[in-house]
Order: sequence, then structure tokens, then C-alpha cells
Amino acid sequence: MVFDFLKGEFIDVISWLDDTRDTMVWRFDRRGQAIKMGAKLTVREGQSAVFIHEGQLADVFTPGLYQLETNNMPIMTTLQHWDHGFKSPFQSEVYFVSTTRFNDQKWGTKNPIMARDPEFGPVRLRAFGTYSLRVADAGKFMTEIVGTDGEFTTDEVTMQIRNQIVQAASQALASSGIPVLDMAANLEDLGKVIANVITPKVAEYGLSIPEFYVENISLPEEVEKAMDKRSSMGVVGDLNKYMQFNAAEALNQPGGAMGGAMGAGMGFGMGAGMAQNMGPWGAAPNGAPGAAAAPPPPPPPPAGKLWHLAENGATLGPFAEGDLARLASEGRLTRATTVWTQGQDGWKMAADTELARLLDSLPPPPPMP
Repeated sequence: MVFDFLKGEFIDVISWLDDTRDTMVWRFDRRGQAIKMGAKLTVREGQSAVFIHEGQLADVFTPGLYQLETNNMPIMTTLQHWDHGFKSPFQSEVYFVSTTRFNDQKWGTKNPIMARDPEFGPVRLRAFGTYSLRVADAGKFMTEIVGTDGEFTTDEVTMQIRNQIVQAASQALASSGIPVLDMAANLEDLGKVIANVITPKVAEYGLSIPEFYVENISLPEEVEKAMDKRSSMGVVGDLNKYMQFNAAEALNQPGGAMGGAMGAGMGFGMGAGMAQNMGPWGAAPNGAPGAAAAPPPPPPPPAGKLWHLAENGATLGPFAEGDLARLASEGRLTRATTVWTQGQDGWKMAADTELARLLDSLPPPPPMP
């Protein structure tokens, strides 16, 4: 019984199974128990084990299976002044550090970044994106960031380095010299510039940033609206022609209704023009109050078809219907004459076209004397 009790007082297996996605550091729970010399230490892939003895950084173990002895704990042996054959249990804090990548970490500028754009002048920019984070030096990370925290998550470390990321992003955007309208095409290059500035700073904490992305750079809302209006003007092109087109479209609608503010404005302009033509108080040009304006002249009649004739391998014309009547009376246009007009499918004999009615209306030749 005494042997079993003493055996329970000593820890002989040390390991950590991580079932979370954001835990960077986890302290092995000793609960007052001493670590047995010769105990088994299991460090899995993506982990490091850090021994802290009386507040001082001792040994760091990379992935592998270890039997804790004085020959593989050189720093602990020096701190404890152990002889080579020391076998008694010892007290020490053991921290497991996750060295895998922590992806999809967010960053963003809380306040706008002032920059000078070659086209728009001084502008305020906002930027945000994502990055991945990993522990490159477990010992340095423990001493610089974690301390004695029993469980350390990504939220705690990202809060500490976020200001550095934003500062580097602000400097990169302000000094890039890239026009605002071209920044979307240079997000990858901007991300590399920012990452190069941040890398040596986070390395002081034992961290590295394998990936860094700038996902979007935006302008203030009022500036974006002004740019949208400017883009719309570029699409419209000639404003006068655009307004004339809208006015014509509105008049062709049933009831003459004009949609939208543009239609209303055009209607007002046309109404003002009509009022000027009518004179004051809607008077006619002759000064009679209330007299109706003269109706517009009727549109010209549609032009008749123009015909072409084939004669001796040559094309003659075009001829109007009056000319064709003259040619028919002269005998130059007969039922066998080959003719063509716009919209007709190839050349045809006059007898097979609508000119047959013209030829039928001609009087027959006069009788011989």
C-alpha cells in the first residue's frame, strides 16, 4: 500500500493531446506531484515541450519520445547542480507549445490611413486581410509572450502583434506610390512588402508569419460614391446626346410618362421650350390668349423603292417608279428584264416582281397604219 501511494505521487508519463484549434500553449497539470526521473515524455508532431524550473527556462524538447534523464536535460542538470547519476524526482513546470500553423487570423486598420494619391490627392484608406501564424522558437515564445499563463490562445497573441501589423501596413500603403485605382491589381505585392516589415519584429517573440494577405483596400464611402458617379459619366459619354435619347424614349412611352429624375428633368426642359414658343400665359404667337399652338407639319411621305436594271452585263440605276414607267414605255423595261431592289433576294425578272403591275398597266403598242 505504501509503495502504491508513493508511486501515485510521482508522474512517469507526460504528454498532451490537443483537441482545440486555437490553443498555442498548454501547461501540463502536475497537481503538486513530482516528475519522476526517468519518466516518459511524448512530444508529438507539431508540438514542443518546454521545461520551466523555478521561473527559469530550462530544456526544450522537439517531437519525439524521451526518457527524462540527466544526459538529455543538460540545462536542468546545470540549474539543479545534479550529479550524472541523479535519480530522485524533481519539481518543474512543463508547457506544451503548438508549432503548427494557425490560419485565417484577421487583421485590419481601425482608423483610416492617410496617403497621397497621384490622381485624387490626399485620400484616406482602409485595409484588411488575413495571415497565418506559427511558433518558430518555443523557448523564446514562452519567455517573451506567455510567462506563467496556464493556457494561451491565438486571440491573446494576435492582440499583441496586431498593432505592429497595422503600423507596417500603414507605412507600406502610405509610401507605396501605387495609385488607388491600381491597388487592387497589386494586393499580392503589398502583402509581401508588409510581411517583410513584420517578419523581423514578430521573430523577436519567437513567432513567424508564413503567409500574409491583403484582401481589400477601400476608400471612404463618400469618395466611393463620387467615383461611382464619375464612372457613370464615363459610360454615358456625350451627355447632350444621352439626354436627347432619354427624352425621345419618354415621349414614346404610353401617356408620355417619363421615368425617374432624368425623365422629369427632360420633361421640364421640353415644357419650358414649348412655353417660350407659345408666349406668355400660353398665348399663341399672334398674341391671342389661350390660343392653341399650330400643329406641326406632317412628316414627309416615305420614299419609294429604287430599282436597278441589268443590261448587257452592266448595272443601270437606281430608278424610281416614275423612271421605270418611262423606261417601260420606251421598251427598255420588259417582263424579261432582270431587276433588283434593296431587300430582294437576288436578281429576278421584272414579271416575277411587283413591277409586273406597272408593266400590265401600260397600253399595248398602237396599230399599224
